[in-house]
Amino acid sequence: MIKQPRLTLSEFFEKGDQFYIPQLSIDCVIFGFHEGELKVLLLQWKDSKKWCLPGGFVLKQEHIDDAAVRILQNRTGLNNIYLQQFYTFGDPERARKTHGARKPGDVTGKSWLTERFITVGYWALVEFSKVDPTPDDFSLDCKWWDINKVPSLILDHNAILDKALSSLRIHIYDYPVGKDLLPQKFTMPELQTLYETILGKDLDRRNFQKKMLSMGILERLKERKQGGAHKAPYLYRFDSKKYQLAMKQGLKFGI
Repeated sequence: MIKQPRLTLSEFFEKGDQFYIPQLSIDCVIFGFHEGELKVLLLQWKDSKKWCLPGGFVLKQEHIDDAAVRILQNRTGLNNIYLQQFYTFGDPERARKTHGARKPGDVTGKSWLTERFITVGYWALVEFSKVDPTPDDFSLDCKWWDINKVPSLILDHNAILDKALSSLRIHIYDYPVGKDLLPQKFTMPELQTLYETILGKDLDRRNFQKKMLSMGILERLKERKQGGAHKAPYLYRFDSKKYQLAMKQGLKFGI
């Protein structure tokens, strides 16, 4: 992976375009799952105090997928994150000057960052408990938001989030989802709740369990969930090799 240059904030505004591809950016939609809610990781922009998706820029000699991995690692501290490129956003009204991308103390706001940017969207699935949200030089705060309570975001970031969620919902019909969002051990009801939350609809319990088991990617453990009733549900875990194979070859869930 190409090493990212160390620039002060002022240097980044003044000459960042010497290192990064001008007018091309990456915006990342980072999904997590916690207490039955689908979450998205957001940053609060310093100038406007508005919230935004985590993002960054592509170094001139860097593969765009490597740039997305680098950005995700910087935001989450996690390695081996599953990433899916889902759309390119090129509306000419995306000018970054509309949300205060200016050099500190520069009232004119003139910087390479104020030009029109075309952005490539990626979504990622991460385990909520393993992420320690941390703001960067441009942000005041970084935290998880319930997908149904997201505030008004800068630029077209609400539209990017909506497109990412639509892409995830399409993806879930052809590829397994859960290994990056659930703990290592989970119950079938917890897995069903995850699918229902992502899809935004209820699923038949028996039909869901039958189809999930038919995929051959789940291993039922001998232990049951602790702290429940006498007939507490069994715990399951994903078979890593079969899961990865299904991620490459696809499968038809048909829910």
